[in-house]
Amino acid sequence: MKTIAAFVLLACLIAVGVKGQDRSSKGRCLCADKGANMVLVRNIEKVEIIPPSPSCSQHEIIVTLKNGAGRKCMNPESKFTKNVIIKAIEKR
Repeated sequence: MKTIAAFVLLACLIAVGVKGQDRSSKGRCLCADKGANMVLVRNIEKVEIIPPSPSCSQHEIIVTLKNGAGRKCMNPESKFTKNVIIKAIEKR
């Protein structure tokens, strides 16, 4: 009897289309707005380029600032940010 009940429960779950937990590492967008158009280049320690994903449809450019000053979202459409991206790629 328990086997039949388990089978019926499993069939119901499959019929409903139960989805597992999303294992996306990014979750939602990290940048709430467009971001800054410019920061001092000498203060940039690291540049992260995050492509669009199922959980966030926009490109995100995040710079980590030196001396523990935190992280800042950059406007991916500004000329300054495009130049920072080009220089970061060249450094690789």
